Amino acid sequence: MKTLNLITDPVFSENKKFSWYERFWMKYVNDKRDLPFIHLLTAIHLFVIPAAVILYTPLLQGIEWWLLYIPYFYISQLYFKGRFGLMLHCIVHRKLFKKPYTWMYNWVIWAICPFFGHTPETYFVHHMGMHHVANNMLDDASSTLPYQRDSFRGFLAYVGRFLILGFRDTFMYFFKNKRKKFYMRLAAGEFSFYIFCAGMCFVNFHATLFIFIIPFVFARIVMMLGNWTQHAFVDLNNLEDNSINCINTKYNKTCWNDGYHAVHHIRPAAHYTDLPEELLKNRENYARQKTPIFDGIHYLHLFFWLMTKRYDKMANNLVNLNNIYANEEEAILELKRRTARYKP
Repeated sequence: MKTLNLITDPVFSENKKFSWYERFWMKYVNDKRDLPFIHLLTAIHLFVIPAAVILYTPLLQGIEWWLLYIPYFYISQLYFKGRFGLMLHCIVHRKLFKKPYTWMYNWVIWAICPFFGHTPETYFVHHMGMHHVANNMLDDASSTLPYQRDSFRGFLAYVGRFLILGFRDTFMYFFKNKRKKFYMRLAAGEFSFYIFCAGMCFVNFHATLFIFIIPFVFARIVMMLGNWTQHAFVDLNNLEDNSINCINTKYNKTCWNDGYHAVHHIRPAAHYTDLPEELLKNRENYARQKTPIFDGIHYLHLFFWLMTKRYDKMANNLVNLNNIYANEEEAILELKRRTARYKP
């Protein structure tokens, strides 16, 4: 096990010097700490969108098409996908652009999101309207509670249900709670994407399949894998304590401190650069609740170790706040207790 000493995850420095490009965009963004998102969006517009357009044209055929698509897939679906998805997470919580430039946000949601498998509006609706409200409880369409969370069979059932019934479950959550604005936005974004893909299949079925449809399925699986791991460790005696923190990992540098998930659920409006400080300020609460904090690893490590039941590896990277665990065996028992299926 580890002790909580130095945190190396990203924080904002007031001594940062801004380039001319960043100074230009300060006129449009609400928070200068969000300028890294502008760099990401710029790169996407330079490298992802033009390549996708070329892949739709008859300029490339046969092997030449694949010679462009393979690097396109790597850049868009492997290199940028996590960064974009977690940027999206940040900007639905905190507005990126100033009010007169809301159209730029809408451009990202309606024009850019589909390239990364996100249907327009649905991430905001699911995450802000339901997930943070329901907090992984049983009425949350992405709740992990009904599943044994160190079981690959359980994970397959979880992903399969969401792929098939996720839209219906989310829609019914809002419908039952009479939140018309949310279920209308959900339906508009989801069905607009389906109609768009159907129309683009007549333009170029091959390109539509590989640029929009496959990334859409891929994105939903990845999001469910992330949510599964973020909410794999549930205190069955206090269901509200159902998340974790992953600190001091390269993932936090590329994906905007997404590892601080338990902190984020407590302070959802906090800027991502403030999350390390928020953890330190509330360390006594995390120690008292035995909220798992893992040092040096991220969600993919945890997912594979959960699926292989390598609790020893998880315990090796668990932070023993205030020496709440007498030994590693005690920590392993606590982690196993938290992955058990909830039975109402």
